[in-house]
Amino acid sequence: MQARTIARSVEFVGIGLHSGLPVRVRLEPGADGSGIRFYRKDRNCYIDLHPHSVVDTTMATVLGNGEVRVSTIEHLMSAIYSYGIDDLLIILDGEEIPIMDGSAAPFCMLLEEAGIREQRRPKRLLKVTKEVRVQEGDKFVQLRPSDEMIFEATIDFDHPAIGREHYRFNFTKSAFLKEIAKARTFGFLKEVQYLRSLGLARGGSLENAIVLDDYGILNPEGLRYPDEFVRHKILDAIGDLSLLGMPIMGEYRSFAGGHKLNHQLTLALIEEGAWEVIELTRESGQEQRAIAYAFTTG
Repeated sequence: MQARTIARSVEFVGIGLHSGLPVRVRLEPGADGSGIRFYRKDRNCYIDLHPHSVVDTTMATVLGNGEVRVSTIEHLMSAIYSYGIDDLLIILDGEEIPIMDGSAAPFCMLLEEAGIREQRRPKRLLKVTKEVRVQEGDKFVQLRPSDEMIFEATIDFDHPAIGREHYRFNFTKSAFLKEIAKARTFGFLKEVQYLRSLGLARGGSLENAIVLDDYGILNPEGLRYPDEFVRHKILDAIGDLSLLGMPIMGEYRSFAGGHKLNHQLTLALIEEGAWEVIELTRESGQEQRAIAYAFTTG
């Protein structure tokens, strides 16, 4: 199986969830071996997709290079991961990736429009070789060895519309599109004023997020999945773990996880050497078959 990029450029415009400002983004095919990079056109600055590029995880995953930042990358990166894309240039004229409808589905539609092109080099896989766990109170995230690509999450909110939700997801592209991609970000009305005082959630609305008051959901159309909240947590986790730069063969589990713990998990995985890179050639056996199935079905 070969590494992948997109076949043609695509462009979109939207507003940032936290900044409330309009941003234009163009996805361009990446050179073979270039990896995934962001380019702030307005600041003439490149930022690499890597755990060490993360500079903030407050309500979103934010990358930086000096004073230049790219924020709220997780929904776009979740879609990019689901299409098995290894090389890509993401050009934007502002700081924040547009929120679109609050899910990964619009980005998946753009990638369908762009198409997929195979590169010359073999695809690489990051295989988890031992368990790594990050914990903060009763919250935790972990990665452990598996012959499959699994994402499992549990959340527990003291709110009548959420409560305790659990979801286990065996990753393939087709399953992602059906079970995860449409799950939207969510927030609480009582926190909006505070978040806006911090310069966050300025672009949030019922068109790009699930909004909850003390009693229920304010969105007139309701939920897209009965357990949309925990599915969105998995969507975020896939986007956050994409910073490792290649597909992950292993099992991710979390309880009340979020961007901060996911970032700490990627750093712990690297620092503890709990991984190995496998180049997927015809001789790669089970890993080759599993990754080929994950990204070429659906």
